[in-house]
Amino acid sequence: MIDPYATLGIARDADAEAVKTAYRKVAKSVHPDSGGDTEQFGKLQACYDLLKDPVRRKVFDDTGYDPQLADPRDLKGLMMLETLVNDMILDEREPGSFDPVAAMRRRLSDDIVKSRFHILELERHRSRIRKHMDRLGRRPEADVLGSMLRARSQSIAEAIKGAEAQIEAIEQAYTMLQGYGYELEAPAPVVEEPREEAAE
Repeated sequence: MIDPYATLGIARDADAEAVKTAYRKVAKSVHPDSGGDTEQFGKLQACYDLLKDPVRRKVFDDTGYDPQLADPRDLKGLMMLETLVNDMILDEREPGSFDPVAAMRRRLSDDIVKSRFHILELERHRSRIRKHMDRLGRRPEADVLGSMLRARSQSIAEAIKGAEAQIEAIEQAYTMLQGYGYELEAPAPVVEEPREEAAE
């Protein structure tokens, strides 16, 4: 993620005028017409566009992310986390009585296992299709069966790519949870009632 404040060399509490002044100063040195790098100028422009827009800037300040400056992998991870955060908010248990961060990690781990199992199943089906294709003997000019099997194999290959991309997004979400802990409330001490001695 590009830090727009660092790119413009300003503090996070800089006002709109300071943002504009910093942009103009840096733009002079990186503008392509002055011999600067086009890609670097594009990043500078994207940072300035973010900071001059009060809504985008507020979202960035609150979350640390902006869709136009973020790595696409981070955005996919954020989308995964968004669902888990919604689950955390909707959980009726009392905050502090359970660890939602650990629950998120477990859910992500389970989803990775499910996706890997799904890939194994898809690869098994694709292997069977290939074996059928190898065993098809003499074929007519219009190879209808071969065409159908090849199309099915291709759609399975695309499904495998989709599942692999899903795993990458889940792993990115898991990485984004690193460093987080959650403080649980200490359980109330158990107080034993005094026993009454049995009458003799």
